[in-house]
Amino acid sequence: MKRNISGIFPPIATPFDSDGNLMIDWFNENIERLSETGLAGFVVAGSNGESAYLSDDEKLLMVQGARARIPADKTLIVGAGKESTHLSIRFIQKVADLGADMVLIGTPSYFKARMDDDALFAHFWMIADESPIPVIVYNVPQFTGVNTSVSLIHRLSAHENIAGMKESSANIGMQAEVRRRTPERFQIVVGSAPTMLSSFITGACGAVVAIAGVLPNACIEVYEAYRSGDWKRAAELQERLSPVAAAVTTGFGVPGLKVAMNMAGLKGGEPRLPLLPLNEKQTAGLVAIFKASGYLSAQSA
Repeated sequence: MKRNISGIFPPIATPFDSDGNLMIDWFNENIERLSETGLAGFVVAGSNGESAYLSDDEKLLMVQGARARIPADKTLIVGAGKESTHLSIRFIQKVADLGADMVLIGTPSYFKARMDDDALFAHFWMIADESPIPVIVYNVPQFTGVNTSVSLIHRLSAHENIAGMKESSANIGMQAEVRRRTPERFQIVVGSAPTMLSSFITGACGAVVAIAGVLPNACIEVYEAYRSGDWKRAAELQERLSPVAAAVTTGFGVPGLKVAMNMAGLKGGEPRLPLLPLNEKQTAGLVAIFKASGYLSAQSA
């Protein structure tokens, strides 16, 4: 059973056509192409995969397609969290049956005022008890409005089936404190590419970042430079990468990520409503950022 989440993982985008239909052939093609790189694996049905807009049937179709195309030495992580503990457990069993190695479980947020540490502890602990594959706790308060406390993560790290956490708030201090208060087997992956190197320094073992689905090698280079001890080169690479990484997340969001994928020769497709595609001015702005960072020459824009 895979538990190691070291390395670089893209939260793979979900391509749709202009009518909002899932383009599964495009998704499978993207997986095949990106599998040829040094990526450690993939996250399917994550935030940047527009998970909130996907049906369960669509997610399962994508998991099936990804599992058939991801080499055995790469890890398949699936976003499987639901608003209820019960539904999460049921869905985890389905993705495990299709070959998922691990599941990424976000914090329930609809009744966010009631999601204190005790409620979240009960949710994650029961899921970990019932899940046939390892669980990764996903903290992304910018989307959910719910922020996991260090104390909560410390308590959850005692469960043998909770492999670690994806921390996407870019709170370096929190990540360092989590590292200090959790056992060595508990792994931390960063979900913010602009703070990737800082997170590695404070104890993260890997990254699940949107830009890895566009520029996988650039992300891998930062990781490998850090791992080799060449921190000067790692810092230089991070400085170059950060503007484009921010552009496809906080800057232009998922629609920008999809345009960037098209620029890279992948099939980003369209976002699904209510997300709107970039207009001409926004697209020009995204292209300018890639050009200024020196990546456009590697694209087929």
